[in-house]
Amino acid sequence: MAAAPAFLIIQTAFIGDVVLATALAEKLHHHLPEASIDFLLRKGNEDLLKGHPFLRNVIVWDKKKGKLKNLFRLIRQVRATRYNYVINVHRFASSGLITALSGARVTVGFDKNPLSRFFTKNKRHTLAKGVHEVQRNQTLIAEITDEHPAKPRLYPSQADEAAIMKYRLRGASAISYICIAPASVWFTKQFPKEKWIAFIDQLNPELYTVYLLGASSDKEYAEAIRSATKHPGVVNLSGTLSFLESAALMQYAVMNFVNDSAPLHLASSVNAPVTAVFCSTVPDFGFGPLSDLSFIVETMEVLSCRPCGLHGFKACPQGHFKCALTITNEQLLNSFGN
Repeated sequence: MAAAPAFLIIQTAFIGDVVLATALAEKLHHHLPEASIDFLLRKGNEDLLKGHPFLRNVIVWDKKKGKLKNLFRLIRQVRATRYNYVINVHRFASSGLITALSGARVTVGFDKNPLSRFFTKNKRHTLAKGVHEVQRNQTLIAEITDEHPAKPRLYPSQADEAAIMKYRLRGASAISYICIAPASVWFTKQFPKEKWIAFIDQLNPELYTVYLLGASSDKEYAEAIRSATKHPGVVNLSGTLSFLESAALMQYAVMNFVNDSAPLHLASSVNAPVTAVFCSTVPDFGFGPLSDLSFIVETMEVLSCRPCGLHGFKACPQGHFKCALTITNEQLLNSFGN
């Protein structure tokens, strides 16, 4: 009897990219339940996949300390594991080198990777309108599964669930709450602080507690929102919860409000209700919500400058930021029938 195949998925980009790439693990496990699946990611993102039931190993690449030394260590490790398939979702040369030198029988990635010519197969990467990132990624494994993508999924543990229980209950009673992840690495993807404050002020404090989510680096920004709002039930949890604890909390929220950023994909990974606010970017890039209950909010104005880029900018190139400032409170409020 032939041995079960061994797969390595490579995605060493950012948090949201890793979350979306988990759809590949879901799909591979569904079609090949006996297969061994490993996942290679950058240091700092490994907690996303803690306790993942379909992954044998999570391999961590420290890109900040001894990047090249660690890269060649990884290449040796990957070659020694003798994978049958290496699936490279990342589109940069470093991961291309790992893939090309992996020794795997099949190596596949996108044609935008500078080293894709050295893969056994490469697939065209396109930002075609209406094609979601999980659909793009699915093309890498369509020949061994099928053309239909799975949804991304994370797996909060019982400990993660226990850690957020104090935010879900008041005494023995469940509370109704809304989560807002207000920050983004890119200014032009971030709904403005004043707009978040005005929105929160419209929420009924007798009905909803509001939790502000984010990383430790977002704590000051979130605190500025909390301290300025009139709503007495706003709690700043930035830097308090892990990735999986945040996902668990979002799962039970009445609604989650996010930018076009990582928390959007955390919501998708646990099928949490979500309203995604798109400022300078657009859903047609393929990074929209995948939850069963999801809404997209964007300006109603036709702006010739939008979208201004795939990832956003540190400031509005036109200086007016109309793509964000023309979004109304009513658009956000209408998404959950407040």
